[in-house]
Amino acid sequence: MAKAFFKIAGISYTMESEVDPERNTVIIDGTEYDANQLQWGAPAMGAIYGVLLNYKEEWERFRKQMTKPPYHHPPSAPILYMKPSNTVNVHGGCIPLPDDASELQVGAALGVVIGQTATKVAKERAFDYIDGYTIVNDVTIPHETIYRPAVKERSRDGFAPMGPWVVEKKEVVDPDSLDIRVFVNGRLVQHNNTKHLMRPVASLLADITEFMTLYPGDVLLVGVPEGAPLVKAGDHVRIEIEKIGSLENTVVHESDWIKEIGRHETRARSV
Repeated sequence: MAKAFFKIAGISYTMESEVDPERNTVIIDGTEYDANQLQWGAPAMGAIYGVLLNYKEEWERFRKQMTKPPYHHPPSAPILYMKPSNTVNVHGGCIPLPDDASELQVGAALGVVIGQTATKVAKERAFDYIDGYTIVNDVTIPHETIYRPAVKERSRDGFAPMGPWVVEKKEVVDPDSLDIRVFVNGRLVQHNNTKHLMRPVASLLADITEFMTLYPGDVLLVGVPEGAPLVKAGDHVRIEIEKIGSLENTVVHESDWIKEIGRHETRARSV
């Protein structure tokens, strides 16, 4: 069992309890629940920052492209992008497949949740600024370019499922050696490990806070492994990260997702 904090839908405050990452269960008021039995809120509500090309194989894949115009050489700092608040989604939530896309890319990412204001953090002290770790599916519409921010591809509604909880920092001894597995419809389609990061967690936090401040509740995605799986409407996605748990979502057509959102809003107004 591991200590974690989380939010349950309809409850305004953050709860703390024990979770079993392997079985993906949580104990609430003495009763053990499977994560799929509960309706979740997002466990962190700060800004979400992603990092491109932070897995070694993915870096190698784009190495030649990075030496061509307009950049001419590989970047010396982390390549960052944002997942705005409209992308936030939860464990069990549906991922909308936009009408102008035929498939989506699954981005299995370890999310580092910031615990205190971090500015110009020394690598040796980086873990002092971390509250815990969660799972994020950094969903994107497939694209090839790295020359411009892929806002249209990465920032669609519901494109950042997160959770189900944040495991406290002390429970994860080495975040730079965690197995990551992605299952689509129950079939293993991707397997990697955070030991393959170009910049490990502490280095990444130090390099980013050298030029920008991170605040409590912000979530830093350490990167997406190479070979991100493709999914379509009807597919069920499960991302497992060792010592954290499992994040599950189903892809649906955007029109069906909008109808479901409308039904939720109607029920909320009637209460």
